[in-house]
Parts: sequence; C-alpha cells; structure tokens
Amino acid sequence: MRHVTIYELIKKSLKIRKQIVQMIYKAKSGHIGGSLSSVDILVTLFYRIMNLDKGDESDKFVLSKGHSVEGYYAILADIGYLPEDELERYCQFGSILIGHPTNKVKGIEVNTGSLGHGLSVGAGMALAGKRKGKNYRVFVLMGDGELAEGSVWEAAMFAANYKLDNLVAIIDRNKLQISGGTEEVMKLEPLRQKWEAFGWKVFELDGHNYEELIEILTKIPVEKDKPHLIIANTTKGKGVSFIENKAQWHHKVPTEEEYIKAIQELDMQLQEVEERESKNCL
Repeated sequence: MRHVTIYELIKKSLKIRKQIVQMIYKAKSGHIGGSLSSVDILVTLFYRIMNLDKGDESDKFVLSKGHSVEGYYAILADIGYLPEDELERYCQFGSILIGHPTNKVKGIEVNTGSLGHGLSVGAGMALAGKRKGKNYRVFVLMGDGELAEGSVWEAAMFAANYKLDNLVAIIDRNKLQISGGTEEVMKLEPLRQKWEAFGWKVFELDGHNYEELIEILTKIPVEKDKPHLIIANTTKGKGVSFIENKAQWHHKVPTEEEYIKAIQELDMQLQEVEERESKNCL
C-alpha cells in the first residue's frame, strides 16, 4: 500500500485526465466518457490501496470495462511499468497499446474487452488465491452498462458460493452507456438489493470522493466469507464540462477546438488545486 496524500491523488487524476484526452485526440479513437469517469477510482486503487510489490502475493486488478483503457495505461506508465512516451503511440500502428487491455503490457493480468467477463476472471483469480494460501486481493472494475450481461450474475453467484472475501468488485456507476441511460436501456435498479440478494457485502459511495473511497477500500474485508461490492456513483466525462453526462461522448473523438478547450479546463483545475495547496486548504 502506498501512502499518497489526497492532494497528490487529485493532481495525479488531473494529469491522467489530460493524458486520456491527448491519447484519444491523437489516435482519433477511444472511449473518453467512461475513461474520465473511472479515473479517481483507478488512482485510489493504484496509488493508495493496492499492494503491488509483494511478488506472487501482490494484489491483482482486472479492468472489466476494457474499452476504458486509456487511464489504465496512463497509470501503468506513471508507476514505471511502461515508457511514458509509449502513450503517444496509443492505437498507432506497431504500438503495444491497443484499444483494450492487453497482457503484452507489464501490470495487466488479462486481456479484457468483451463486456461481462472481467468478474468471472477475477473470481477465478480470487479462488486460486484462496486455494494456494496466498494473501492477495483481487479488484475488478466494471461498467454499469455491462451489468446487462448474464455472465456477470453467474460470476456473482459463484463468488458468493465460494466465499471469496478476497474479491472486491467496483461498479463505475455513471448511469450512461453507449446507447443512452442505463435505466432506459436495461433497468438496473434496485442495484444494491440485487447484489445483496446474491450474497455480497455492498457499499455505495461517491466515486470521485477520495476520502470515501479510501475509507471503504482500506477496511475490506468487512465481512468474512463474503465477496464485496462497491457501487461508485460517478459522472461520465468527469472533468471536462462539455463531455460530462452526455451519452454521445461514450465513444467520440474531440475536434481540435474541443481538444484545446478540454486541456484548458483541466489545466485551470490543476492551477486551482495548486493555489489551494499554497493556502493549505487541502
């Protein structure tokens, strides 16, 4: 576990949001809305929660919503798992950084992208850890849209049956998917009660609030023999005003004008954070 301050986490998230926008603009490809919504969850996991330096006892991470890979790549580059300049070649010919997680990249456990598969893989990893007597935890980040896949619920049932309290699933609950609102496309609510009925210990929090994320994630497992789920309420496109809460930005590339505006907005937020830091407001 790394002891990074809240202030440092905020600055990391802004840097990664800029890299997401830059990667997608340059590649002319990517899923910008869901990548931006999940940044604060990823930053909390990788810089504050997960143990990554314990060999085969290191915690595992599975990005089930594999299309939101840009922020994941940016973090892996930041912690030294791949050269940062490789991000500039994202989705370019010859680059190892394709549009979904690939285990050709150090730090990525499994290829993902077909929605609804990540939880099954994570449950298998967690069961293997139990049977081998390993102390690692498995974190799986899912999109809310992928909960329409039946395989998610098979994995949920499996994890409860095998009492996988070393498994932590997190739902990026931004309430939008490619074709509209989740409650319009395939109603998910009451989401908490559904997971509880499957035998999971469930928490619900603000997925952009570092204090809440850290508080819950550091005390898991709360209940022995139960898998844990966090419903993290987020904003799709978080951090860029004209992208936030708009389904059309699920998979859309900014124009040059939009790109410049997005970077200016993120730079302004970074400046505000640094001003607050100088006044000891954080």
